[in-house]
Amino acid sequence: MAAGQWYAILSSKQLKKDRPVGVTRLSMKLVLWREAGGRIGCIADKCCHRGASLACGKTAGGRVVCPFHGFEYASDGRVVCIPANGRNTPVPDNFRVASYEAREAHGFIWIWYGEPVEKLPEIPFFEELESGFDYGEFWENWNVHYSRAIENQLDVVHLPFVHGTTIGRGNKSLVNGPVVKWSGLRMTYYVKNSLDSGQKPETPEEIADYEKLFSLQLQMPNLWQNRVSDKLRIVAAFAPVDDANTMIYMRFYHKFLTAPVLTQLMGALGNAANSVILHQDRRVVLTQLPKRSTLRGNENLVQGDLPIIEFRSKMQDMPY
Repeated sequence: MAAGQWYAILSSKQLKKDRPVGVTRLSMKLVLWREAGGRIGCIADKCCHRGASLACGKTAGGRVVCPFHGFEYASDGRVVCIPANGRNTPVPDNFRVASYEAREAHGFIWIWYGEPVEKLPEIPFFEELESGFDYGEFWENWNVHYSRAIENQLDVVHLPFVHGTTIGRGNKSLVNGPVVKWSGLRMTYYVKNSLDSGQKPETPEEIADYEKLFSLQLQMPNLWQNRVSDKLRIVAAFAPVDDANTMIYMRFYHKFLTAPVLTQLMGALGNAANSVILHQDRRVVLTQLPKRSTLRGNENLVQGDLPIIEFRSKMQDMPY
């Protein structure tokens, strides 16, 4: 995983007010909870006393409490109370676990993966979605490295073959370009697939007025957006679990309706459609070997794979 980045790792809906949640993310076992005032605590999910899971415990006074012997942990990973020693007895400094900076934004829980810095950067998101949109959401685990899950969404070649009954209808198998542009850590790629009538595909440089084409975006390290229209977007967060698993959070953003009941119905319908398409992908992606992709793997790539090549190059250039 690329270091020095904010990763979306949970939906806000998964972190309740009154109990801790244990997850594996970025190959680390973590426990998260809501502190007083809404801040998010995130520390290693292993008590430094006897190794019990803190996620099996409870929260009290903004702290997470070990279920085994009642040790209380603050969000910086320090034990602040050992009941067996008496509540007013100072706790030695070695009673602590690793802690992680965690924040809530845009309906996700994020953690900072990398060395602590004095001033953390802003959490990246797609600015146009911050107001006016409602969304429906679901999530599921895929048995692949998160690089494979992301690359599936960057793949403009597979549409007529994997999604022939849904978004790939029309058999537009010839891939012109695609055109890829970067702005910082955000990739925008423009798609111009067409019917194969014996012509050669256009190179990215030959495509005129590419800005008018259908486009999608990848926000490094783990967000993706399908810009379907001004009023409809599909967003996914690919939360790395470990080297062989990814939790995918899929959202259907829309601003067609304002009535709450109709908004919920639209979100549910969008989720159902997204699920069908996602499962068409999953059937194939889960068969890919190796589970993790690399820039110079044993693959023969084609021009249409340019967004994937660009993603791999960017990942290689980022610190680990």
